[in-house]
Amino acid sequence: MHKTIYILLAILLLATLSACQLKNDDMSITIYTERHYDTDQLLYDTFTETTGIKVNLVRDEADKLITRLQNEGEDTEADLLIIADAGRLGRAKELELMKPITSETLDLQVPENYRDPERYWYGLTMRARVIVYHPDRVDSSELSTYEALTDAKWEGRIITRTSTNIYNQSLMSSFIELWGEDQALAWATGLANNFARDPEGNDRDQAKGIVAGTADLAIMNTYYIGRMLYSSDPNEVSVAQTIRVFFPNQETTGTHINVSGIGLVKYSEKTEYALKLMEFLTSESAQSSYANANFEYPVHPDVLPHELLLSWGTFIKQEIPLSVLSEHSSKATMLMNQAGWK
Repeated sequence: MHKTIYILLAILLLATLSACQLKNDDMSITIYTERHYDTDQLLYDTFTETTGIKVNLVRDEADKLITRLQNEGEDTEADLLIIADAGRLGRAKELELMKPITSETLDLQVPENYRDPERYWYGLTMRARVIVYHPDRVDSSELSTYEALTDAKWEGRIITRTSTNIYNQSLMSSFIELWGEDQALAWATGLANNFARDPEGNDRDQAKGIVAGTADLAIMNTYYIGRMLYSSDPNEVSVAQTIRVFFPNQETTGTHINVSGIGLVKYSEKTEYALKLMEFLTSESAQSSYANANFEYPVHPDVLPHELLLSWGTFIKQEIPLSVLSEHSSKATMLMNQAGWK
């Protein structure tokens, strides 16, 4: 009787170990991502063809993905988290949803200013938040800095997204870091006073608003201009051909930049596979794909941007650690609301 029980227990133990081995040998990883571009899927397909490692995607908004990881805890299926904002990546780190990773390859492919100082996340792509204007109604000589947009001459001539938009929140966070809270609040108040309409829509809508005559200039991300210029929508192409790009603060603190980045989820059991994908996505070949198909600036130091971005020229960037964007995000939102930025 006892011998039978021991045999059954041994069989059960072997079955359990086999199941665990199968789980660990599962040639797949799962990414929680807020990115939704065809370029990304093509890169995942290439990675799978090269390595045999399947990539499963769960797409949602950044905050929802972060909340999901919190709720799932160690039961999560996620191995990697991709978010299109350094501030949100910092928040995921603060909530202890990721773990640091060590890779000489990643450190070579992603410069220090585009990654978390403790290596909890690495940048994949970079973009600049610039001033876009209509050349028939604004001369580039009239433009200089973000701060100058509060001048009374721009009253009723500026449009941008809402204060709830993460790109604007991170822009505001950068100003808190550079100027302090009082000056950042004064800037947001002055900017809001010059809005041509209540903030609404996405960055494409801001560009369209300029061409439609709603405003003369807007604050928006660079890669949207490229995507519109090469869009299948003739109207978007026409809009992108009309507007012009200006990089503010080139003689002072530099133009605001942000990144899409990737981090290893804390409870992932597939670090080896996840690391392979992180190194692949930051390689020269993958970075060229991001640059040429999605008009984002590559983070890899040896990869050139798309010719459109090169045509705009080089620019001086804000010299602040991107990790500080998460430190100021709550204060940024509060100050923008206080300023009347809807």
